[in-house]
Amino acid sequence: MWEGEDFSIKFAYDCVLNSTCDNNCVNLPFKQLWMAKAFPNVLTATWRTLLNRLPTRENLSRRGVLVNTLSCALCQDWADSSQHLFLECKYAHMVWSNCYRSIGILFVQHKDLRSHFESFFLDHVNSKQNLVWKGVWATIVWSIWEQRNRIVFK
Repeated sequence: MWEGEDFSIKFAYDCVLNSTCDNNCVNLPFKQLWMAKAFPNVLTATWRTLLNRLPTRENLSRRGVLVNTLSCALCQDWADSSQHLFLECKYAHMVWSNCYRSIGILFVQHKDLRSHFESFFLDHVNSKQNLVWKGVWATIVWSIWEQRNRIVFK
């Protein structure tokens, strides 16, 4: 927390949009995320994804919550982490590949979620259209998370 300042939602919002606090508080991906064209619940889930704060099995286990298994709910091959679930899982990889292929772009695998989010833009469109495109990214992440939860809880 910042010394001498009271936390408020307005302060956090101003911080994200205007970069009014130090570099540890905010960076470009979050500014782009909150400006993206998507529903608030989608943006919130995506924000939590980029911060690695989703309750994946790996995160729950690290916090001392007993889980039956650490394996990915979608592929059962690797640990259920944000990194795996949204980038490395074969099912997520197919989703991203199809998304890129649908607009004629070759798919490039990124090493982390922030890099993946930052690179999700189109050179040949304007900034408003790219905010819609960032919203597509957020919606895909949210959809993968929702599908994972359907499998885990049903």
